[in-house]
Amino acid sequence: MSNDISNDQRQTEETFGFKWKKRDTYESSAVQAEWRRWLFEKYFDGEGKRLADLLNQDGTRKKILDAGCGSGGSGYLLFADYLRQHDYLGVDISEAATVAGERFKELGIPGQFFQGDLNSIPSEFGLFDIIFSEGVLHHTDSVASAITTLATRLKQGGHFLFYVYVKKAPIREYTDDAIREYLSSLNNEQAWDALIPLTRLGKALGDLNVEIDVPDDIPFLGIVKGRQSLQRLFYYKICKAYYRPDYTVDEMNHINFDWFRPFNCYRHTPEEIRDFCESAGLLVERMYVEESGITVIARK
Repeated sequence: MSNDISNDQRQTEETFGFKWKKRDTYESSAVQAEWRRWLFEKYFDGEGKRLADLLNQDGTRKKILDAGCGSGGSGYLLFADYLRQHDYLGVDISEAATVAGERFKELGIPGQFFQGDLNSIPSEFGLFDIIFSEGVLHHTDSVASAITTLATRLKQGGHFLFYVYVKKAPIREYTDDAIREYLSSLNNEQAWDALIPLTRLGKALGDLNVEIDVPDDIPFLGIVKGRQSLQRLFYYKICKAYYRPDYTVDEMNHINFDWFRPFNCYRHTPEEIRDFCESAGLLVERMYVEESGITVIARK
């Protein structure tokens, strides 16, 4: 790793190196199934044929860059056996690149891995037909710069698939930053442990399985009227405390840690992301916006 990165980026690197080594917090069948379902929903409306069409549109072997591959989870779950037909390079700023290599080897899936900053991928790797960056660009020093830099590594006519965080409701934005600041003086183990009570609160709210009727829109809090889960209302509008009934506390804490621990954790509006793509010479073909983030498929 180069020393030529910011202090915030260095802390983010260490955060994800720590997180992805905790394999028991994300490798269960429950986590893998939900992870895969969510990927296909936001990129392809759950239709596997759309991915097949993207990869096989001209019958040639594609070069795929997984920019910020982590432990290789998203790349494997989305592309799966297609990785046997195409050339995959996973790049991550953290030691997770090594974990990804180990996991691909265990799965019998071919792939090449490199530890380095996605903004300075060595030129010898060349250009790519597909660049995939799942939940990574917002952990760089600048989402706009990362999009622009990666776009230069894309072949003409190639596709850039990425997911970034969207700006949240005002109380959520406040608590997100307040908790991140509180954790900033702790080491990774301490930060992990500090989040457990919040994770247990999310579980307690979710286990209630309660819905409430919000009588009116409250636009200044980003709350809309209607019947909704109490846990999800708290989660999206007040404070992130992830919950799924089929996840363990450690699996839910993994997701909360992923959100609160990195210093670099930018949120943007859909309009900003569209402008970043346009400035980088990318045509947005799909933009899927949900309360958690923005998923884009863009073409050069």
